[in-house]
Amino acid sequence: MRNISDIIEQHLKSILTESPNGAIEIQRSELADLFQCVPSQINYVINTRFTVQKGYIVESKRGGGGYIRIRKVQIVSKARLQELLTEELIGEAISQSVGNAIVERLLEEGLVNVREATLMKIATSRSVLIVDTELRDRLRANILKQMIAAILLK
Repeated sequence: MRNISDIIEQHLKSILTESPNGAIEIQRSELADLFQCVPSQINYVINTRFTVQKGYIVESKRGGGGYIRIRKVQIVSKARLQELLTEELIGEAISQSVGNAIVERLLEEGLVNVREATLMKIATSRSVLIVDTELRDRLRANILKQMIAAILLK
């Protein structure tokens, strides 16, 4: 059985898919009422499931008429995607969770298949990169950058 976070995420993604401009505006309180949960549950879903690494931009306006705008980032070209991923999102070091989120984004966009995504995650996992945290995060970043470059050039 799916938990409430999964249900809220799927609801938001389905609305986004149907949106002609790839963006939606929601009110946290209305969504909380719809799913009979506290507004902080909505915050949790948005903060963990709709991140830049996963391909979303979230804007928030607080106050009485406040809203949350979620926009799916469109991939313009493979070259721009590679630049965005390697220079802006990965950088010099990256945690396993952020690295996995990037791999999931590549899978969701159809740029890698399930097997490639699995191999990318395994190759950059803590159980393979058995060194101190700082070095591990730097190695993970370098491995992901090289894998992404190879995949996007195919």
